Amino acid sequence: MDVQNDFTEGGALGVAGGDAVAQGISRHLREHADEYDLVIASRDWHDGDNDNEGHFALATEPDYVDTWPVHCVAGTPGAEYDPGLDTTAITHHVRKGQGCAAYSVFEGTTDDGETVAELLARHGVHTVDVTGLATDHCVRASALDAVADGRHVRVLTDLVAGVAADSSARALRELADAGAQIV
Repeated sequence: MDVQNDFTEGGALGVAGGDAVAQGISRHLREHADEYDLVIASRDWHDGDNDNEGHFALATEPDYVDTWPVHCVAGTPGAEYDPGLDTTAITHHVRKGQGCAAYSVFEGTTDDGETVAELLARHGVHTVDVTGLATDHCVRASALDAVADGRHVRVLTDLVAGVAADSSARALRELADAGAQIV
């Protein structure tokens, strides 16, 4: 999920440990890519010419709940994958938040317009491993949507990083309560 320059150290909404997550995911995929039918990577891909339905706090201070500083604008360096993320094993790229707020990979589409739910169903994928940024936002939303979509979900905790320790711990408890396996 969203291992992008704006979400790793030095980015508009940089998460401490984001670069390490990028490198860890790359290492994991080098060692385990052949164990997956699909490897899906998501990116926030926001419009640069509007507030994305209020997602960007342009006229006020961001509240960091519903409104955020400008980040991951389509076609900018901030929207690109972190350089520590080796994209070689990625089979499908998903863009989300195109003109609106979107936290879950299930809210995005591939370049062909296919949703993640459609993609998983078409390939008969029943188990989903979730990694990325940020534990307390996009990882949480994506894992909850995967559970709601009837998937067995594993959150690989050594391959996620969150905005804050408390909210990340709450997110992991919520995911476990929803039926996700915290690994």
